[in-house]
Amino acid sequence: MLAPEESAALLLSLSVAARSVLINLPFAIGVAWLLTRRQFVGRTLFDAFVHLPLVLPPVVVGYLLLVVFGVRGPLGGWLYDTFGIQLAFSTAGAALATAVMSFPLVVRSIRIALDGVDRGLEDAARTLGAGPLDRFFSITLPLIAPGILAGAVTAFAAGLGEFGAVITFASNIPGETRTLPLALYTALQTPDGDAVAARLALISFSLGLAGLLVSELLARRLRARLGR
Repeated sequence: MLAPEESAALLLSLSVAARSVLINLPFAIGVAWLLTRRQFVGRTLFDAFVHLPLVLPPVVVGYLLLVVFGVRGPLGGWLYDTFGIQLAFSTAGAALATAVMSFPLVVRSIRIALDGVDRGLEDAARTLGAGPLDRFFSITLPLIAPGILAGAVTAFAAGLGEFGAVITFASNIPGETRTLPLALYTALQTPDGDAVAARLALISFSLGLAGLLVSELLARRLRARLGR
């Protein structure tokens, strides 16, 4: 049986991970399509920039978010002065930090799906008079649905375990930004917190494993339904 603060951390982790996926998906689809279907000056540099969160220490990502989206940052200051929105040290900030860290995972999954799309189908739709948006929503999007879904579930599972960027940008505020990894860290810093830490670690491990298994299962079922 989980203590109230442990249940709060679990529910907050699920909420933050889900919100991060919702933030990610529209941008990830657009970026993946751009990198797969368009050639432009600086494409390689842009590709590297998109995947930077995979190689940068999460604390560095959190610090950069704090510089940009903090109340004294260029974007964060504008959001706070104009709309009263504060991202740093908030649940929304934790979702943003998680989204940035998991963004490359979604992009890569969608790019792989786009590479597998038969462009002959899109060309056939073009000859029948379908415009770019019609082709994308009627042909391309259904075909890459397995990749989108797999990327979303994988990002959700990864988001449940994000620590460094969240604690740097959103801090470790109980009930506000203290997700499962941060609750585990707090338990490790608390005398006699070993039992709580072990319980939280087991929950995190189970959720991550379940997320990866669900991602693969759903992707397989969708590919089978689409006859791929």
